[in-house]
Amino acid sequence: MLACVTTYAIDGIDSRRVTAEVDLRQGLPAFSVVGLGDKAVREARERVRAALLNSGFDFPQRRITANLAPAYLRKAGPGFDLAIAVGILAASGQIPVEALERWAVFGELSLGGELRPCGGTLAVAEGAARDGVPGLIVPADRGAEAALVDDVRVASLRSVAEVAELLRGGDAPPRPEATVDSHPGFAAFEAPDLADVRGQGDVVRGLTIAAAGGHNILLSGPPGTGKTMLARRVPTILPSLSHDEALEVTRIHSVAGLSPGSGLVSARPFRAPHHTISSSGLVGGGATPVPGEVSLAHRGVLFLDELSEFTRPALEALRQPLEDGRVAIVRAQRTAIYPTRFMLVAATNPCPCGFAGSRRCRCTDADHAKHARRLSGPLLDRIDLVLNVHPPAADELTGVPGTTTSADVRERVVAARERQARRLDGGCNAHVTVQQLRGHAEPDHAGERLLRRAYASGHVSARGHHRVLRVARSIADLAARDRVTAADVSLALGFRQDGPAQRRGGVSAGGRARPADVGRARAGRPRAGRPRAGGGRARAAPCRGAEPAPPRAGR
Repeated sequence: MLACVTTYAIDGIDSRRVTAEVDLRQGLPAFSVVGLGDKAVREARERVRAALLNSGFDFPQRRITANLAPAYLRKAGPGFDLAIAVGILAASGQIPVEALERWAVFGELSLGGELRPCGGTLAVAEGAARDGVPGLIVPADRGAEAALVDDVRVASLRSVAEVAELLRGGDAPPRPEATVDSHPGFAAFEAPDLADVRGQGDVVRGLTIAAAGGHNILLSGPPGTGKTMLARRVPTILPSLSHDEALEVTRIHSVAGLSPGSGLVSARPFRAPHHTISSSGLVGGGATPVPGEVSLAHRGVLFLDELSEFTRPALEALRQPLEDGRVAIVRAQRTAIYPTRFMLVAATNPCPCGFAGSRRCRCTDADHAKHARRLSGPLLDRIDLVLNVHPPAADELTGVPGTTTSADVRERVVAARERQARRLDGGCNAHVTVQQLRGHAEPDHAGERLLRRAYASGHVSARGHHRVLRVARSIADLAARDRVTAADVSLALGFRQDGPAQRRGGVSAGGRARPADVGRARAGRPRAGRPRAGGGRARAAPCRGAEPAPPRAGR
């Protein structure tokens, strides 16, 4: 006898419909599972046999073949256990076959017959709603997650015996209540606040601009100046997730097995991997592709502390996710695509000892050159704002707490994001296309001349030209201006990573050389090779006039 049960396989962060076909035939007792499954799928034979026997069902002493169709689609994980068990019960006449048309099933079985949760329940529920399946049976621990999808009937049960009772016509349990989950694993720890920061007014201003437009940041400075402290406060000034964004985040973390299953994730992700992480761990991969840190930080913040200590392959693997907002993991006979719209916040020291430009620096020119080579030009070109974090003054460190709170900054950021949402149909400035830039971020005549001169002198690349415009557009949104002005462009250039000629000459992006910058350049920069990242960086300053002085060529 043949029985067909609807279930789902996880493909990337989406689900694909799978039919578990179970056939019972006369012959020597045997149990085989076919359909291109991995080891966990093949091991389902032992779990299903023990679960059915320990739940009081008869296990047919016949030749059993379970096929997971379509056969070309790779199946991974234990989520097919329940479908195979229900198929055996239906094929052996212990439950009616007709009931299988109204339900899809998804879950792992314990040896005692209890249902265990599996990753990707939200994606499965969305797939059932998409395919028009009336109902979905899931483990009780994943009921709230599946209930986030309104267009499918959800039954959360605890054992295969309860599943059999439901399919025999028993009463369905009440629909689980969809809840909101904001556990601390998805946000910065202990609700930090910008009021804890002493001094660093220019850096806080840069963080505000970055949060308003979703731009990437590099914090550079000596050890102990507060780079990590500032980075961990970035999520507190970001706007809340929209419902669609929260569903995206919940789906990704569910597929990765990180969601507790208690409901919708409401807090923006904050991921801070250690610098020893591999490129596969950072962008995703493995024999069976799984999301990496860049995807787990989707719609949130990816914090890379000690950026120069990460391996070169891991850092270079960031280039495509930063540019495209997605990463494609290609393996034999399958391709998994994961979203990667995150805000990169990186921190680094300007040299190996961390005190470049001061008398405490013990590094040689060779040390500076080696340190500079750890960060490639293409990666730095994708960073929108470079913020120098200097030690606060003694009176700032011991004085009263700062008056700038995360709530105040977040209010300004939310207002700027709302302006962008009305203009871009829900997007943010960091992700606008070149065509949208022409329509929404065209600077005035003075700003256009300033940007043209910066590009002609080599201070920005063609990619940097567009990124400067995006940052300038965010500055204008914070000021509630419809037009990008020369002052906005000047400030965006000041926060931009300087070009090689500019860094060698110690010239600020606005075209004015500062004595302190020149001194740092002479004291701490290598005389040959590419200059180190972040060393001798000029602090950003707003334009004082309608047209700033043109940039001067480096020495």
